[in-house]
Amino acid sequence: MSETRSDAELLRAIAADRDRHAFEELFRRYAPWLTARLRGRCADAGVVDDIVQDTFLAIWRGKARYRQEGEVAGWLWRIGSRRLVDAQRGDGARGRLRQALARLRHRDEVSAEDRVLAGVEHGDLAGALVRLSPELRAVLQATVIDGLTTREAADLLGIPPGTVKTRAMRARKQLREALA
Repeated sequence: MSETRSDAELLRAIAADRDRHAFEELFRRYAPWLTARLRGRCADAGVVDDIVQDTFLAIWRGKARYRQEGEVAGWLWRIGSRRLVDAQRGDGARGRLRQALARLRHRDEVSAEDRVLAGVEHGDLAGALVRLSPELRAVLQATVIDGLTTREAADLLGIPPGTVKTRAMRARKQLREALA
C-alpha cells in the first residue's frame, strides 16, 4: 500500500495525469465534509448530492483548478457554495411558478398549513430571509450563522471583503424593511 499523499499532490496528479486513484482518494477525504457543510445551507439532500457531484466533476474535468493558495477544503467549499447559490437562484423562479399554479388549482380550498405559511410569509424573519437573493443570504449565513469575520467570509465565498460588507449592509436593510 502506498503512503498517503497530500491534498496538493492529489490535485496535481488529477490535473496532470487524470489519476483516478488520486481523484477517488480526494473524494473520500472531502465529499462527506462538503456534503455536511452544504446540508447546513440546503435541506434538499438531492440538491446537495448533485452539487457535491458537480463540484468533484469540475475538478476531474479540469474546469476547477487549485492555485496552491489557501486550504483545499476552503477551495472546495468555494466551488460547492457557488454551485449551490447558482442552483438556488435557478430553482427560485420554477419554485414560485409551481406555488402559483398550485394556488390557482386549489383556489377555493385553504388548508391549515396554507394559513400558517401565509402568516410566515407576511412579516416574520423566516419569510424575510427566504425573500433575500441567494448572494445576500449566503453572506448573512457566513457572517451571522457561521460567525465568520468579513475576511473569512470573503475567502469562503470567493468575493472581495468590501463586497461582503456591502451585501451584509444590503441584507440588513432589506430585512429591516421587510420586518417593519
